[in-house]
Amino acid sequence: MHRIDWPTRVPAHPPTAPGEVLRHFTVAVFVVDAGRVLLHYHRKLGRWLPPGGHIEDNELPDEAALREVLEETGVCINLVGPRGLPIAVPEQLVVPAGIQVESIYPGHQHIDLVYFAVAEPGASVEIATHLAEMDRVGWYSPSEWATLGVDDEIQAWARRALDGV
Repeated sequence: MHRIDWPTRVPAHPPTAPGEVLRHFTVAVFVVDAGRVLLHYHRKLGRWLPPGGHIEDNELPDEAALREVLEETGVCINLVGPRGLPIAVPEQLVVPAGIQVESIYPGHQHIDLVYFAVAEPGASVEIATHLAEMDRVGWYSPSEWATLGVDDEIQAWARRALDGV
């Protein structure tokens, strides 16, 4: 498996006129296992985050969530949460635990679909070694978050994921 970096997947950001905002749909996935949450240090943004990233063209949000966690951690997951209706047609997607707008830099925002997840039954929760080293990917317990410098927003989502899964 190889990691595809964000700039290679997302088209160049077109210049925006003053006051305009370019928005992309993204996913953030709080994966829970044994009282811990899967987090990594995002070097570009300089903060601790759950796995996640841009939803690609023609990709469903659920697919993006599974793909991003696998690419960034090597862990196969199942999303946790209700679906709109208990029917097969039309296909029902997992309802996100939350939706928020993140200002990434002036003129660029992410519409972030926040999901909760667990490891796929029978799958390993071992993190791919090269990813663990490169991005400090790891399973972190609540007692470690403040020491790492995990911000209040991410800690709040992580607590909610631990309580809700």
